[in-house]
Amino acid sequence: MSLRYLTAGETHGPQLTAIIEGLPSNLELDFEALNFQLLRRQKGHGRGRRMQIEQDTAQIVGGVRHGRTTGAPVALVVANNDWKHWTSVMNVEPIEGGDEAKRRVHRPRPGHADLNGGIKYDLKDLRNVLERSSARETAARVAVGAVARQFLANFGIKVGGHVVSIGGITAPAPNLPIDELIERTEASPVRVADAATEQKMIALIDQTKADGDSIGGVVECIVAGLPIGLGSHVQWDRKLDGRIAQAVVSINAFKGVEIGIGFEAANLPGSKVHDEILYTEERGYHRASNRLGGFEGGMTNGEPIVVRGVMKPIPTLYKPLQSVDIDTKEAFTAQVERSDACAVPAASVVMESVVVWEVAKAFLEKFGGDSMEEIKANYANYLKQVAEY
Repeated sequence: MSLRYLTAGETHGPQLTAIIEGLPSNLELDFEALNFQLLRRQKGHGRGRRMQIEQDTAQIVGGVRHGRTTGAPVALVVANNDWKHWTSVMNVEPIEGGDEAKRRVHRPRPGHADLNGGIKYDLKDLRNVLERSSARETAARVAVGAVARQFLANFGIKVGGHVVSIGGITAPAPNLPIDELIERTEASPVRVADAATEQKMIALIDQTKADGDSIGGVVECIVAGLPIGLGSHVQWDRKLDGRIAQAVVSINAFKGVEIGIGFEAANLPGSKVHDEILYTEERGYHRASNRLGGFEGGMTNGEPIVVRGVMKPIPTLYKPLQSVDIDTKEAFTAQVERSDACAVPAASVVMESVVVWEVAKAFLEKFGGDSMEEIKANYANYLKQVAEY
C-alpha cells in the first residue's frame, strides 16, 4: 500500500487533524522530536500575532501504542488555542443571527482563495473558503512530515533547510555539512548561516512591517544520505523530482520550484550542467558535482537532493489592495484577517516537511514491507546489490 495522508480542519476551528495510512509497524516515535518540528514552524522573524496565540503540539490519537506504530492508520491532532474565541462563529450546528454574528465575509482579499473558492463552491460566505485555505493547515503537514523524518532517520537519511533570500537580500551559499547547516540555521531568526545577511534581512522585515507591506523569498531544502534509485524513469508520475516539485508548489504562497541549479541551467552549456560519473572502491558510483540536485531520470543518484522554492509575499496587507464586494459589486479596500510581514523562515520548515514526506513515500515504494524489520532487511539487501553492481 502506498504511503498517504489527509488533513482536515479550519484555521479557527477546534483542531487540525491528519491521518497517515501506510506506515509500517514497529516504527518508534519520539513525541518530543515531533513537537519540536511544530515549534520550528512557529518561529521566524516577521511572524504575526497568531504565533503568540498558538503553542502547537501534536497529540497522537490512533495507530501508536507504547511508543511504536502498529501498522494501522496513525491519527494526529493539533489543537487550535484560538478556537475558544470562535466557538459560536465556527460551530458545526446552525446559529441564530445575521452577518455580524456569523462574522460573514463578503469582501474577497486579492491573492487569496476567497473569490475563486466562493464561486467554485457557490458559497456566499467567503469565511467558508478562507478558514480552510489558510496556511494554518500547514501545521498538520509539518506534523506529518515529522513522522516521515523519523522514519527516514532509521536509514541514515537527514533533512535540513535554510533561507536563500528574503526581499532580494541573498545569503552566500553556505556549503556546509548538513549537520552544521542544521545547527547554524536553527540558531538564526531568519534561518540563514551568515550573520551579516541575517541582520540585513531582519532590518528589511522590520521596515516592511512598518510600511504595512509584506515580502517573500527563496528557501532551500537538502536531503542527504539517500540511496541510488528512489523514484523511477518508467512513468511520468513516478519521477520523484516531479512529485517533489508538485508538493513544494502545493504549499500556501509558493509560486515556483527548482532542483539543483534549476533555471540557471538554461544559461549554461551542457558541460557545465551535467554531473560527471566517478567510481572508487570506497564510495562506489558517485558524481563529481551535484548541479542536478541529486536527480537523473527522475531517480535519486546518491547525491543529496537540493530543492528550492519561491514564496510570494503574503497577500494579506496592512496596506490593503483594491477588491470588489460580492454583495454590492462595488469597489473597496481589502480587509485584514491577520498577517505576517514575512513568513519565509517558517516556510522553510514547511518545505522540509513536504519534501521529506515525498522521499519517505518513494522509499517505502522501493523497500516496502509491513514492519520496520522487513523494510530494514530489504534495504540492507539492496545496498549489497548496489555495492556489487
